[in-house]
Amino acid sequence: MSPIPTDGLQHCADGKLRCWWVGEHPDYQAYHDLEWGRRIESDRALFEKLCLEAFQAGLSWLTILRKRENFRQAFDQFNFEAIAQYDAVRIEQLMQDPGIVRNRRKIEAVVNNARLVPTLLSEFGSLRTYFEQYCPEPASRPAPLDAAVLQTLSQTPESKHLSKDLKRRGWRFVGPTTLYAFMQSVGLVNDHVPGCWARSHCNVK
Repeated sequence: MSPIPTDGLQHCADGKLRCWWVGEHPDYQAYHDLEWGRRIESDRALFEKLCLEAFQAGLSWLTILRKRENFRQAFDQFNFEAIAQYDAVRIEQLMQDPGIVRNRRKIEAVVNNARLVPTLLSEFGSLRTYFEQYCPEPASRPAPLDAAVLQTLSQTPESKHLSKDLKRRGWRFVGPTTLYAFMQSVGLVNDHVPGCWARSHCNVK
């Protein structure tokens, strides 16, 4: 693994400065530029990202990203109403699908969590409204929020509180580290390093 630049920036072949973790992988760069840290509103898209972050636990995000279309096909485009109807037979079918991460506990967690989405929607109106309760106050964020800090920032007080509340509600595979990665990816926080061209394009809350 290449050492992380002191400024936390990857000087890419197209001339853009990006967060160090994209490397020279074109698919990673596209994800960084177009998705990571961008605000997501759709309930289904938020549910998808939360599920994929859970599958990522113990793996690299690049692995999940490259299997994402397989996951979408396997899980009915992450339609939580459809997933809520999955039975033991469907779970066994997913366990035989080589295109996804075949972890039974994670697959069962997706089904379990899909069945709990309607409760959040009835209480808060949207998943975005629920999750935004856990956006940190700008003044509480580390300063400077550079690469050295971000490498150690695997969870935060807000992600711990969110994890605790979801677990109280019966959700699974929603630990504080998974949830902080989720918060970074859907624009609940902006963790692009200073100098990254995409940082100013991500509007938090």
